[in-house]
Amino acid sequence: MTASRTVLVDRLLLPALIAALLYAALQWLAAGLFGVELDPEAIPADLAAHLLLAVALRGLVRSNFALGLLLLPPMLLMHLGNAFKIAVLGAPILPDDLSSAHALLLILDGGWRLLALALALGSLAAFAAALRFERRRSAPALLLLALPALALTFAPQQLVQHMDRHFGHSVWNQPGNYVSRGPLIYWLQEGARHLARNETPPEAAAVHAAHRLLAADHLHPAAAAADGTLPAAVEAVPGRNIHMIVLESFWDPTLLGAEQWSQDPFVPTFRALWDEAGRSQALVPVFGGYTANSEFEALCGLPVSRDEVVFETRLRNALPCLPAVLRDAGYATMAAHPNVPAFWNRHNAYRRIGFDVFMSGGDFVEDDMNDGYLGDASLYRQVLERLDPMLESGVPVFNYILTFFGHLDYPLNAARPHVIDAPGADERLLAYANTVHYKTRELMDFLAQLRARDPDSLIVVFGDHLPFLGPNFEAYARSGVLASARGAFTDRMFRDMVATPLILLDGAAGPQVLGDLPLYQLPLTLTRALGMATEAPFALTATPPGLAVRPLPGLHLVQTADGHNTACRGEPDTAPDDPELCRAAARWLEKVGTLKADLLFGRQHVLHAPQPEAPRI
Repeated sequence: MTASRTVLVDRLLLPALIAALLYAALQWLAAGLFGVELDPEAIPADLAAHLLLAVALRGLVRSNFALGLLLLPPMLLMHLGNAFKIAVLGAPILPDDLSSAHALLLILDGGWRLLALALALGSLAAFAAALRFERRRSAPALLLLALPALALTFAPQQLVQHMDRHFGHSVWNQPGNYVSRGPLIYWLQEGARHLARNETPPEAAAVHAAHRLLAADHLHPAAAAADGTLPAAVEAVPGRNIHMIVLESFWDPTLLGAEQWSQDPFVPTFRALWDEAGRSQALVPVFGGYTANSEFEALCGLPVSRDEVVFETRLRNALPCLPAVLRDAGYATMAAHPNVPAFWNRHNAYRRIGFDVFMSGGDFVEDDMNDGYLGDASLYRQVLERLDPMLESGVPVFNYILTFFGHLDYPLNAARPHVIDAPGADERLLAYANTVHYKTRELMDFLAQLRARDPDSLIVVFGDHLPFLGPNFEAYARSGVLASARGAFTDRMFRDMVATPLILLDGAAGPQVLGDLPLYQLPLTLTRALGMATEAPFALTATPPGLAVRPLPGLHLVQTADGHNTACRGEPDTAPDDPELCRAAARWLEKVGTLKADLLFGRQHVLHAPQPEAPRI
């Protein structure tokens, strides 16, 4: 074989063959393990990009065997990592996920965590072992790799525009973007979009303008009260304690109509209490995970609209969230969550939003473990032990509890045997139904003790997000609650994807009917119930009576007083029934986004803005 033919085979054909074989094998695994398949039209361009990458890397490594070792870890992450996240959380891996990599790694269990670590360490080891620089061979390879790197660095906006024209882009359907592009093209396109965003803190004039408009805005004429006013605050009751209980992965399994449960997974006392509350629901910002975003909304009163974890990515300033507002009013503020304190950056985030005390994993006796998760009964008992002296002191308390029991894969210890069954239900779904049974039973025991000790308090309970019940919304799709792919969701399904049980107990008045409440409006609801007058920024996120706006990644859902849901996707082929309602909601969200950016990582001009005629609550 001539030298030129040897070079052709060794430097071009074999690298391309290695990449193609890996591509085919990993796509077969992605389809078989997670049910995620690429559109056939996406494969030629994406495979070509993989082949170019393989040929370029071949110029930097010692052999084709070394090339295979170098390609395997990143291709596993691109093909199987994206498919895993789509199947579990409904979206592929995005650039913002990099800042949350540590927390995402902690979420993984057993073999999946070992696989993720092996990918990371394997990539470094393979790169170190395989790398070899020879000027004559390396220069063309480096040039080929440098071209996309330079475009991403110096012209991301132009690259995004070009790729969007060629490959398309849906602002609300990232899984659809992934399957229509393929993993490498998807990452290049969304990486460029992330770099092109170039988000900078807003200027004072823009913040003050948004402040003035939000203070007076009624968003949409149909949603305004008859006299154009907000509801009056109730008479202030000084010193009332607030207890906020966030239930991990908490949802009503009876909504799965295809399942025939042997008994209601909710214990009767909880079902009756929720019925008294009108089966109110929190419209949360996430599905299947990312609890920290639900926490951010419930505590800070600002909506989350992107695939990011705010505690990790954008919370750089101290914020006047509900804990800080209550602390300034004389409250002691305590948070409890029996997990490692650094998870989702809570040890820093809780301090920045106003908590004085954070009870985390090491502060609890692990006497009721379900795999790695402390049972709710033990959590509640240990919080009460810490809370009792505070209640006796007469100092008002904001007591925040985030449960850990109920986390995927819903393990139960021997003290919690299965009591719920359903013919044909898979093991995961049965484990979840039984977990919900024990969560409601232990919650009701805790509420009885808490109300006996503190009868005048405000107690709010809600689920952080719907549970994962199989890849690609499997259990939900079987019952018709959701479709198997986000692109096939109806407007109602977008609402159902984020609706969890919500109960507000207002002292002697008991359960309150709140309807569907976007979770970011909870701080405003609580301060109104206390009769507090506050100029906190979350007072500006109030929508008029009868209107709920739920931002979601790439779209926003608007619900009117009659319960009609409109998903505003912002694309011609998904035109809403009420385009003016969508445009008005988009304008409102833009103003809220300006204030949010100013508060999170800007100079917080809104806290020093000239006071307009703002609604007092």
